[in-house]
Amino acid sequence: MNPVKALTTHGQAIWLDFLARGFIANGELKTLVDSDGVRGVTSNPSIFEKAIGGSNEYDEAVSALLSERDRSASDLYETLAVEDIQRAADALYSVYDDLKGADGYVSLEVSPYLARDTEGTIAEAQRLWTSVGRENLMVKVPGTPEGVPAIRALISQGISINVTLLFSQKMYAEVLEAYISGLEEFVAGGGDPRRIASVASFFVSRIDTAVDNQLDGKIAAASGDEKARLEALKGKVAIANAKLAYQHYLKVIGSDRWKKLAAKGAQVQRLLWASTGTKNKAYSDVLYVEELIGRDTVNTVPPATLDAFRDHGKPRNSLEQNISDAERVLADLAKSGISLDAITDTLVDDGVQLFAEAFDKLLGAVAQKRTAILASRIDAQTIKLPAEIEKDARALSERWRANGTIRALWQRDARVWTGGDEAKWLGWLDVVAREQNEVERYVAFSGWVKSKNFTDIVVLGMGGSSLGPEVLAEAYGQIDGFPKLRILDSTDPAQVRRTEAAINLDKTLFIVSSKSGGTTEPNALMEYFFVRASAKAAERFVAVTDPGSSLEKVATARGFVQIFHGEPTIGGRYSVLSPFGLVPAAAAGIDVSELLGLASAMVRSCGPDVPPAENPGVQLGLALAASAKHGRDKLTLTGSKRIADFGAWAEQLIAESTGKNGKALIPLEGEPLGKPEIYGKDRVFIDLRLKDDSDSARETALAALEAAGNPVVRITVTSPAHIGQEFFRFEIATAVAGAVMGVNPFDQPDVEAAKAKTRELTSAFETSGALPAETAVATEGAIAIFTDAANADALRKSGADGDLASWLKAHLARIKAGDYIAALAYLDRNAANIAALQNIRKTIRDSKQAATCVGFGPRFLHSTGQAYKGGPNNGIFLQITSDNADDLDVPGQKISFGVIEAAQARGDFGVLAERGRRALRLHITGDVAKGLAVIDAAVQSALK
Repeated sequence: MNPVKALTTHGQAIWLDFLARGFIANGELKTLVDSDGVRGVTSNPSIFEKAIGGSNEYDEAVSALLSERDRSASDLYETLAVEDIQRAADALYSVYDDLKGADGYVSLEVSPYLARDTEGTIAEAQRLWTSVGRENLMVKVPGTPEGVPAIRALISQGISINVTLLFSQKMYAEVLEAYISGLEEFVAGGGDPRRIASVASFFVSRIDTAVDNQLDGKIAAASGDEKARLEALKGKVAIANAKLAYQHYLKVIGSDRWKKLAAKGAQVQRLLWASTGTKNKAYSDVLYVEELIGRDTVNTVPPATLDAFRDHGKPRNSLEQNISDAERVLADLAKSGISLDAITDTLVDDGVQLFAEAFDKLLGAVAQKRTAILASRIDAQTIKLPAEIEKDARALSERWRANGTIRALWQRDARVWTGGDEAKWLGWLDVVAREQNEVERYVAFSGWVKSKNFTDIVVLGMGGSSLGPEVLAEAYGQIDGFPKLRILDSTDPAQVRRTEAAINLDKTLFIVSSKSGGTTEPNALMEYFFVRASAKAAERFVAVTDPGSSLEKVATARGFVQIFHGEPTIGGRYSVLSPFGLVPAAAAGIDVSELLGLASAMVRSCGPDVPPAENPGVQLGLALAASAKHGRDKLTLTGSKRIADFGAWAEQLIAESTGKNGKALIPLEGEPLGKPEIYGKDRVFIDLRLKDDSDSARETALAALEAAGNPVVRITVTSPAHIGQEFFRFEIATAVAGAVMGVNPFDQPDVEAAKAKTRELTSAFETSGALPAETAVATEGAIAIFTDAANADALRKSGADGDLASWLKAHLARIKAGDYIAALAYLDRNAANIAALQNIRKTIRDSKQAATCVGFGPRFLHSTGQAYKGGPNNGIFLQITSDNADDLDVPGQKISFGVIEAAQARGDFGVLAERGRRALRLHITGDVAKGLAVIDAAVQSALK
């Protein structure tokens, strides 16, 4: 008789520890059921990883699923796994039916990530039980301390359970008690226990492997009889342990308590021998089958062990033999100073980790297949790092994988960062899904805007309220039939006038955007344009703000046509995919549904179920953090012309998130690419290229920089509509980089300091009618030079005198390797001024090989200002201000736009000085263009 089939005559069922789609489809499973009497199938993450990740067998199925709709890696895996389990259950149903539910089961495991989570295990087991929808399913639950109460709860609900990862007799006893208690509760509730089955998977060979390893160390140090005694224990402990566990089983089923349940038809919880493939080649390849045969048991074997036992296995009732010998073996082991309890505890932890690692590989493989199949529907990313940085980035990636850090991030665990209030600010993680549920409102709003025949939309906001909409305006351009989207994020009178001159007030929609409602700039701009819009102004005003804010109160009182609420758990710089970005987008005619749908693909790519190595957001964040550890903390952001403004949005996100506690990544938006020799060793280059962009010159420059040993990140953006993917990728990357750097990426502790100084100055103006007097340290023509006493003293010692070039020479001479210089201009952000400052920054960069930033105030105060004040003291600051000859009053206030701007500039400079920053201010009197030309010439002279 077939030795495998003969096991049933000894009361033991044989199950197969293997599953694959083709194995079921081609009838191999049914053949084993018929020829060998196989009565069940077990699966685990390792089995599915080999089946799905190790072949192309599932590619067609993955493609078919993705053709229906995009899915996450875990959704794809679970759909595939459930289909395989259903098919296997159907193949075994005849066994289940013939044996009236005593056998014929297929097992599917809950996520290994839940091994230490009782409630999570219960919820997932319930979901899997429902999804598979087969009565001959067993849900696998680990026999951990957290798993035991889950087992009891699930049994009490009528769900059949395969308890896995059992190594110790003590834990097995707890599991058996949980099964019986669960049955009792189920019966007490009127349930029929005949429909519940369970097995307790007791792992065998891994115990011998661990014990033998410790025995070998002791054997090497022993001699004579002691050495022989120790050698005799090798390969014996696992079987002895299993036999004594079975003895406990026999005792329990002989109890009156169990007999009461049995009388109602309850099935015993069979011991299932798992890990029965022999790992030590010195032992028989059927050792863990032949020695563990007995009634009411199961042996689940891999295909190789099944073949071996069919070939030369010898069935016998071995499980109840030599029990005294088993007791002696364990006593001798303890006498030898080896703790079996310690070994089994370690094996449980190792088992959980191994299954989690296999699950990581499995989900990683599925994620790779998803990315390959979706192709250009997901923006591609390549990261090229020098060898030493690549090594550190890979180490970080492995650490994040092993520790499950990306899952913890998505679970809103503040310990990923500093353990502070981070969990309060993570609403951006699921904002895309929430806003997809609000698409109808955006569509209706878009239709209303179009129906009103507006010619322009002006967003009045700062920082996160303005920079995201600005990117969308630039990327999409003006859409036919819709108004032009404009952004006003300045208190500069000339810029306010220029914006007003470009629009027809009667045909312009104003979007006042402020989370708190208390931000100075949008409130001043709202007051100005509300008055200027005159009659029925409220019909052309919309507010975007958090619930209960002061702006909401004003908007309600004035009768604004609509008020959109932001999400209070999202900070401004992470809010672009919330109403702060989507309301302007909808008003401008952008297809919000498409934008969010494409963004959701990146959300899934960066999700908690995608291991770091395949997770684009995590990879980018770890690459930036690893680069920073090697001194490369300046990020040069470039891109195709149409999406180049993305750099300004990313600049705020990165600088304000990481620039604190003396640490920072300093983003450099708008700095043109140059030859490798003009850069120091502190750069990372990040380029976003539209797929149809053929700018070969930029790619040639990037290739040269990469060849010179610089880190280079290239992202191919499929279309402007894909820009939402980049918003989310960079948000994840920034949160990840912040975690590695040990900062809270969601606060801005140093921003308030400049606001406080500004308030002091504006209060002084309201009291006296003028800002406090200040004295220049030097004046040359139309340029007055200001700085604090400490900076003035240092610069004079370095040769500064009455000449502008001498002050600049002394100031720029302070630039050292690893420093950056920021030109901060409180001027109209017009094309001429931008070009002039770009020329100045390029001159300094090329001469000093230093990273350069250009910021327009007060815009940059809500962006890079946090990093300049809270980051490391490696910045050199050149502030440029001017007179506001043609000022504008703010209606209802004593102060004007020009006074606000001047107070902001002086408040900003004052904080830089207090923080010991190397700062110099140049004030232009008269014509700004001429003043900038004089500064440019002086810079060139200073650098000769």
